[in-house]
Amino acid sequence: MSASVDIGDLSALADVASKARPVHVICLGLSALDQVWRVDRPFAGGSEKIKALEYGTLGGGMAANASVAVAKLGASVAFWGRAGNDAAGHEMKSAFTAEGVNVDNFRLFTEGRSSVSGIIVDSAGERQIVNFRGLYPEAADWLPRDAIARASSVLADPRWVEGAATLFAEARARGIPTVLDGDMADAEVFERLLPLTDHAIFSEPALTAFAGSAEDRSLGALARFGCRVVAVTRGEGGVSWYESGQLHRQAAYAVDVVDTTGAGDVFHGAYALAIGAGLDVQAAMAFSAATAAMKCRHAGGRNGIPDINECLAFMRTKP
Repeated sequence: MSASVDIGDLSALADVASKARPVHVICLGLSALDQVWRVDRPFAGGSEKIKALEYGTLGGGMAANASVAVAKLGASVAFWGRAGNDAAGHEMKSAFTAEGVNVDNFRLFTEGRSSVSGIIVDSAGERQIVNFRGLYPEAADWLPRDAIARASSVLADPRWVEGAATLFAEARARGIPTVLDGDMADAEVFERLLPLTDHAIFSEPALTAFAGSAEDRSLGALARFGCRVVAVTRGEGGVSWYESGQLHRQAAYAVDVVDTTGAGDVFHGAYALAIGAGLDVQAAMAFSAATAAMKCRHAGGRNGIPDINECLAFMRTKP
């Protein structure tokens, strides 16, 4: 069991906020346009019509949300990914730019179709999601490998396997930490990416599907892939991770939850930033848990993400 983190262990993050410690993160993977309906209750099952209290459209996607989290926290970040040269693709690109995310390598393919998600959020903040993953080329030979040398850390989700493998292999060769957002994917995807991953952070459903169980013992079993850290996020149950032959846990921060959409993505973005800033794993987990908790106090996958100083102030108020 991990001990609590002294706020002094996070002082490097204040240097990131003041630009005294430059950090640059590359996030690669899925960008989706989220159409969000807010309702009193979710669908009960079967054929049914329910009334929406509110509707909105905003950018989403695992690595995409992570990149926005890095930008809002105060570090430099680039999003590398694919979309269609359609209305959704251009809307996503504009949203990235407005948040301060570099999109030089977010390519809109003429023959492609962008990824679009429908999200229903109930009054308890829980959500149901249906996603069209988009259609675009899998090849990643157009990515600028030399640009990876400028990164402090890199993050990828499993939605663009060729891109993630290219990014991680180059980063690994240059000694740059690699962070995998272990969301749901086929076993062969993880079998390809985990040997290139330093920090693998799974969701509970993804860990169950891949390892057969989301119990802590599954984390140790995945150490065979050579990852420095294998972790699983558990929402209100915090996060567990396996490192150097030992199991550790970080409790979730208690907040009044409005919307959990994007919380895991925000966690991953904060973690990649923290590792890029040189924090140890325990401090990075605590910072990421606090950032994700603060986001849950606001509606929308990208709303409510704090800057670094706000997050550190929040952590000072917690035991």
